[in-house]
Amino acid sequence: MRCPQCGFDAAAQAAFCARCGARIMAPRPETRHEYALTRILPSWWHFGGALALAALAFLLGVGMMVAPNGDARGGLAAIAIAGLITMRATIARRSTSWSLTSDRLIERTGFLSTRRREMELADVRSIEVERSAQQRLLGLGNVKVASAASVDFMIRMLDIPDPERMAEILRKARLKRLA
Repeated sequence: MRCPQCGFDAAAQAAFCARCGARIMAPRPETRHEYALTRILPSWWHFGGALALAALAFLLGVGMMVAPNGDARGGLAAIAIAGLITMRATIARRSTSWSLTSDRLIERTGFLSTRRREMELADVRSIEVERSAQQRLLGLGNVKVASAASVDFMIRMLDIPDPERMAEILRKARLKRLA
């Protein structure tokens, strides 16, 4: 092997030149594999209003169809509207997710046009858990993760199940990443 600095013939597999001390062979970087810890979706309770509206439209449609002088076409239209509302809530739930890996917290939003935001766990400044009275009754809550990289950058996980456990998983993953 030749030294790139002085051209001296160095011994095979030498890391430094014996004459000038320049690095001959850069050490191989440590291979680190990122792995998934968990994936979080908003709770169905987050879409409770839309699902209640769909149930009401469905019941109205069935009532219109079975009534003695009912309007069958109107009933079918109400049932179709209920199906569309339910489908929209399902797509909205599926189009928002948060993934926690050993290195990053990743937020994905959108169905046709999507947005992806990432936060390195080493950059996490604070983890905040918020729970309203209604959320406490349902076992839900909001987790807000602030970045040390920017004052304005925050990932908000809204209406997720068991937010205290999620905050603890995040905290442990952050500490493990920093170690």
